[in-house]
Amino acid sequence: MEPFQRHRRLRNTANLRSLVRETIVTVDDLMYPIFLVHGEKQKNEVPSMPGVFHLSIDMLEQEIQELESLAIKSVILFGLPKTKDELSSEAYAEDGIVQQGIRKFKELSPEIVVATDVCLCQYNPLGHCGIVENSYVTNDKTLELLAKVAVSHAKAGADIVAPSDMMDGRIYALRQALNENGFENTPIMSYAVKYASAFYGPFRDAADSKPQFGDRKTYQMDPANLREALREAASDVAEGADFLMVKPALAYLDIIRELKMNFDLPIAAYNVSGEYSMIKAAAQNGWIDEQAVVLEMLLGMKRAGSDIILTYFAKDVARWLKG
Repeated sequence: MEPFQRHRRLRNTANLRSLVRETIVTVDDLMYPIFLVHGEKQKNEVPSMPGVFHLSIDMLEQEIQELESLAIKSVILFGLPKTKDELSSEAYAEDGIVQQGIRKFKELSPEIVVATDVCLCQYNPLGHCGIVENSYVTNDKTLELLAKVAVSHAKAGADIVAPSDMMDGRIYALRQALNENGFENTPIMSYAVKYASAFYGPFRDAADSKPQFGDRKTYQMDPANLREALREAASDVAEGADFLMVKPALAYLDIIRELKMNFDLPIAAYNVSGEYSMIKAAAQNGWIDEQAVVLEMLLGMKRAGSDIILTYFAKDVARWLKG
């Protein structure tokens, strides 16, 4: 009997390593975020997010063809409105930009799963995720509008609605409104554990949603807190959530693991804009191997317990996995 174990026996060849591999990332794990804008022939790169574009509805046919060629099966839609107002009217308008995008996806590719971001921050001039009164984001009045947004998305054909606002009681409000309008089979992907993170900067450029005063710390979570994450997730499960999301992902792998161990719903991880842009910038400077770093990062998210990864790298990853 040898005095030590030879763990390297199982690492001798690529095929042997593949045989004993415990965790894999596949294209089925990926959900691709898309930013929609009004106008025609609009395909404008977001300066802080290389490879990510603002797309007008007429450009979606080309986009969908590319997604289908890469076997990407799910997307999440964000919209930039034509005009903004205090009640975020376009967020729940029948002809709103996201509603148009949903219908175009369902017309051209009914099989692609379309999730939609349910929030108000892009649609109101103050850039906050709810109705603002006396410089404070009100909770219960905001719920009424969020419910209208979710129902309007479901009417347009959304497969999943995903509230990202972090108002208390939002899952219950959405579930009740969806059920009352005949959409009891539309699932809710809750941004259950969304931290007040420094990693969102490039997204706020892409979505034109930077707060015009203060910050979002009165409704998004303190990055220091883990037990609070479990309380938030438990509330959303009790209110009727069908998925639980952790956002951001990279600095919160422990939170993903805790949710995986404590709840039996599918767990989503949002690989956010700051995580994306840092890697893109380092790769453009030749400091890292982009493909190797991205695949390792997503593998870590999957190993931590995520069943779904929302990532701007989805197209790149799909190509790498095919190759």
